[in-house]
Amino acid sequence: MEEFYRIRRLPPYVFEEVNRAKAKARNAGADIIDLGMGNPDLPAPQHVLDKLKETLGKPRTDRYSASRGIPGLRRAQAAYYERRFGVKLNPDAQVVATLGSKEGFANMAQAITAPGDVIIVPDPSYPIHAFGFLMAGGVIRSVSSDPTPDFFNQVERAIRHSIPKPIAIVVCYPSNPTAFVASLDFYKDLVAFAKKHEIFILSDLAYAEVFFDNNPPPSVLQVPGAIDVAVEFTSMSKTFSMAGWRMGFAVGNDRLIAALGRVKSYLDYGAFTPIQVAAAAALNGPDDCVREMRSIYTKRRDVMVESFSRAGWDVPPPTASMFAWSPIPEPFRDMGSVEFAKLLVEKAEVAVSPGTGFGERGEGFVRIALVENEQRIRQAARNIKKFLETAPTQLHNVVPLANRR
Repeated sequence: MEEFYRIRRLPPYVFEEVNRAKAKARNAGADIIDLGMGNPDLPAPQHVLDKLKETLGKPRTDRYSASRGIPGLRRAQAAYYERRFGVKLNPDAQVVATLGSKEGFANMAQAITAPGDVIIVPDPSYPIHAFGFLMAGGVIRSVSSDPTPDFFNQVERAIRHSIPKPIAIVVCYPSNPTAFVASLDFYKDLVAFAKKHEIFILSDLAYAEVFFDNNPPPSVLQVPGAIDVAVEFTSMSKTFSMAGWRMGFAVGNDRLIAALGRVKSYLDYGAFTPIQVAAAAALNGPDDCVREMRSIYTKRRDVMVESFSRAGWDVPPPTASMFAWSPIPEPFRDMGSVEFAKLLVEKAEVAVSPGTGFGERGEGFVRIALVENEQRIRQAARNIKKFLETAPTQLHNVVPLANRR
């Protein structure tokens, strides 16, 4: 039978091939060091867990909650934006709580996209940035995700050659998967560009607090007048290691927030109330746990870069996010990122994410997540070192290997 319309618009799930390789290896008894999915292994902060337990079972907390988020949670998110970015938000009109930033992005696409509408999306990028709009009937124009002056040249060309004119542009900094970070000057140019061309900005800031070297990334809403054209999505998942709690936010332009809130009102009743109360406690509480999280990821980054380099794989150190974005080692580049990732599972018992899963421009790269402790990362490096040293003799009949330089 013919596939359903929206399913036909989705390509095969690239990561599933690596997942099958992992499952096969584990079934055979392998101890796979999984640096693929960005799934935090750190515990949620104790004061957040305590607030969740305190709220559980209280009168009315088992009832339907608020789709837009309980007032106290929206106020907490507004207070966070003022404290962190100096941005004042109206919690009643400019903040919506979402079931994770991924859900927020997908429902924003449903709210603003008519069939055939064009949206400009960076490539490589987190899959929901493109496929949320594809599922909503939109058309994607891709541009490089690197926040350089050429970004605007590419966007200008995309607007000039798109019919109809694009309705929105998606940005994600710190970027998933590339870990690129945008400056406030970049955002100033982006806001001016969006106003000139009368398009909206949808900014994904899920990694706002996962930064290194005391260099916090900015928010697009810090630009004066940005709220006229921009909405930004954030998440509790990485900042507070609350990925499974599914709590995020959309903040910014009143019209876009109202549209998202209306769509959500037809689709859900919001997160479980105790989770929303605990999330408010996280945002209003001490930030020692956030600093500790950054310290742990910084140490893991440094261990990974150093140990992988000694293993023979030079990985560029990220300045933010919980990922490294690395070129495939030279001898294996011709085989592509999916086959290399599967080979790494089979021969080194290490899992990474193939770059092509994040877009066409991701080919030739893999994403490495900092979701294992330092000891496991060093073990991954030892496994990779052995793999790289033995591959030329073991694999010459399996894959064509480029000459080592």
